Amino acid sequence: MELTVGAIVEGKVKSITKFGAFISLSDTQTGMVHISEITHAYVNDIHEHLTEGQDVKVMVIGLENGKINLSIRRTLPPPPRPAQDRGRHGDRPRSDSRPPRPRTSAPAERQPQSFDDMLKQFMADSDSKISGLKQYSDRKTKNRRR
Repeated sequence: MELTVGAIVEGKVKSITKFGAFISLSDTQTGMVHISEITHAYVNDIHEHLTEGQDVKVMVIGLENGKINLSIRRTLPPPPRPAQDRGRHGDRPRSDSRPPRPRTSAPAERQPQSFDDMLKQFMADSDSKISGLKQYSDRKTKNRRR
């Protein structure tokens, strides 16, 4: 059987080590699944996920120096992403007097700029941010002096 990178094949867990599992693909070919390629979640003990003799579906992710690198994780659907958390404060209003950051959207089509133009834009943005920080810190220190 000729293997190619990206091919999904069936195999049987031949042996398990602390760093991965060896998978028998045919009578003559054996590949290894690294511990990081077993599942999408963190794997502390491989024995919680695999047992010797278990049939598994694996993807060939590398063929180098006669070694076959395999992945079980890449044959599984990705886990659902949790809803984006707004941080520790959630949707509560801000307690300080800072205005919210303006949201900038990328222009649909960017014009190529010269280095000088990019440097001028960077310096202007930097000066604006620094002056905003100075104003904010001055307000905070004035409140503490009272």
